[in-house]
Amino acid sequence: MSEFAASAALAPADPASALAPGTELLRRAYRLMHTAAAMATLYEQEKATAARYVHATARGHEAVQLAAACQLRPEDYAAPYYRDDALLLGLGLRPYELMLQLLAKRDDPFSGGRTYYSHPSLRRAPLPTIPHQSSATGMQAIPATGMAHAIKYLEGQGVGLLTPDARDWYESGQPLPGLNAWPPADQGGSAAAVLCSIGDGAMTEGEVAEALQMAVLHRLPIVYLVQDNDWGISATGREMRAMNAYEFAVGFPGLRRLQVDGADFGSSYTGLAEAFAHVRARRGPVLVHAKCPLLGHHTSGVRREWYRSDLAAHQEQDPLPRLHQQLRDSGFAEAELAALAAEAQATVLADWQEALAAPNPDPATFADHEFAPPAVTVEAGERSPAGAEKVLMVDAALHAVDDILREFPEALFYGQDVGGELGGVFREAALLAKKYGDARVFNTPIQEAYIVGSTAGMAAVGARPIVEIQFADYIWPALNQLVEELSKSCYLTMGKFPIPALIRVPIGAYGGGGPYHSGSVESTLLTIRGIKVVYPSNAADMKGLMRAAFLDPNPVVMLEHKGLYWSKVPGTEDAKTVEPGAGYVIPLGQAAVAQAADPEKLRQGNTALVVTYGMGVYWAKAASRDFPGQIEILDLRTLNPLDFEAVTIATRRHGKVLVLTEEPLMNSFAESLAGRIQRHCFEALDAPVFTLGAANLPAIALNVELERQMLPNAAKVATVLSELLAY
Repeated sequence: MSEFAASAALAPADPASALAPGTELLRRAYRLMHTAAAMATLYEQEKATAARYVHATARGHEAVQLAAACQLRPEDYAAPYYRDDALLLGLGLRPYELMLQLLAKRDDPFSGGRTYYSHPSLRRAPLPTIPHQSSATGMQAIPATGMAHAIKYLEGQGVGLLTPDARDWYESGQPLPGLNAWPPADQGGSAAAVLCSIGDGAMTEGEVAEALQMAVLHRLPIVYLVQDNDWGISATGREMRAMNAYEFAVGFPGLRRLQVDGADFGSSYTGLAEAFAHVRARRGPVLVHAKCPLLGHHTSGVRREWYRSDLAAHQEQDPLPRLHQQLRDSGFAEAELAALAAEAQATVLADWQEALAAPNPDPATFADHEFAPPAVTVEAGERSPAGAEKVLMVDAALHAVDDILREFPEALFYGQDVGGELGGVFREAALLAKKYGDARVFNTPIQEAYIVGSTAGMAAVGARPIVEIQFADYIWPALNQLVEELSKSCYLTMGKFPIPALIRVPIGAYGGGGPYHSGSVESTLLTIRGIKVVYPSNAADMKGLMRAAFLDPNPVVMLEHKGLYWSKVPGTEDAKTVEPGAGYVIPLGQAAVAQAADPEKLRQGNTALVVTYGMGVYWAKAASRDFPGQIEILDLRTLNPLDFEAVTIATRRHGKVLVLTEEPLMNSFAESLAGRIQRHCFEALDAPVFTLGAANLPAIALNVELERQMLPNAAKVATVLSELLAY
């Protein structure tokens, strides 16, 4: 960003944006502040029931949360955190709905009883959209920033962000159900913004810094509301941080900073109105630091009386009596305020009784929404068009992404070094940035967590991200986001927020890549429920699976073996195939026979099956030359969902099975699969299921001779097959 642009991002917002709340808004805010306080009191009184499942409340934070709710519109997106029940009330949700989640009831509108209190996920016009976010502190910053990035990108594509239902609401002239009284600035949604609510303790997370870096770098329309009550759980601010969030933000030129009194509704409202006006005018991101008292427990399971000695000082900052006195000073009658408090109390008590009587979830539904239904269920298109030339795997991948970007304007592709002139360290994105522009194909900082986690926010807004982790060995910083945000979203939102994200990961060893560019990580990925894992072994499968993975409404990790990209490794020439047509797709979860056994050898009972994927296909092909016609090779192609039916059928056909992997063998996917085969096909087996993988070492050595000793190869596979066939 230029110095001029940076200074502009720090300039004050228009004076007109610093609006004071009107009389009617103050009245409604006062009632809702009493509502939030009454809920917290009730939960404490009824803790034998209310605390069965852990929860936190907004007590002490109500003023700034309600002020934030005032700023949000139907076209906006929000990422609350676990203490934000007052914010949700301010958006128009009933106490009853929040209580359904507190009690893990069937009709909990967010998760159907699957996740904690004040963990919303909502698509309900005319409320702002609230995608899933986890309890992990600070992690919402990345998906929320991804939402803002998608808003900016889709605006650039001329895509409006108002849903038809929200547009109808605007056109009807009805008031919004919560505290927001704003008229729409642009019914096309061009003024949409994101609210990321976060605690000050979470600001020390490295992933928050990644989010702020990208927000400033791309001047994204997002407000980070930092609620600072000076406590983590039992650790105080002076123990956890060297500076508060406002001081920390000075290190991000272009990030506008504001401070408000989070216990004062008027101060909070004015500051947040200024922040949102700045963001809606597209002047860049804003961080609002709000100092708040913590009047309740950290959570219902970590009680304040166990460790806190500052409760009296915090109580002096209670926002409720402060707002009460301000309203009295401005002319509200005591009787009116008492009536509003009584109305709030009555609503809370009535809603509690209704929530207690609500049904629990049907246990039979426990597995619903693991994945959204796949978009591709049958193979389609031309796998071997007449006259088509053979292509390398790397080119098939490039052409697949090119086809997608050309066909789907909502698609973008980003990661380290995939944009600009280079187009990826393997040239797998060569010239795509020049062809489609820097808004669609762009480089990111070295931020694996952001690369993966931002896809959750992107997808929630309607973009379709394709991202790349440069090497499999560097995926570990992204696991936080992959596990907590992406993998759980569909399940915990009852299917409202599946995440269609394609995550490309070059993988595998060949020719001296060394310990940080050669690893295989599929077993770790396969322990993550809620994601799909694809592993093509040739160019045609690469192209067909790439398109299917992009079209799938779930997170898909595509593992792409570096040693197969150019077919330079001896014995991998078959990875180069005739290039399929542009629309070719292969359903995920469908294995393929890479090499069939001779029917006569099969009839004689003198064959074996190799179940493998990736480079294993070529080790097995080379080894099988020592056993003409005796070896069938089943290429899994997708590891999750696994085509276990194909494995079972092939196992029963041969009776002898080798499961072959490039990973270290101990505790691997291969060993797990061997166990499943023995459990389900025991009576059809003529020998134990054999396994072969890399040596059980922590890394692959740089020296090529040491690498060769560690990895499987054709000779090692042949030795095992000889033993298996003779068993």
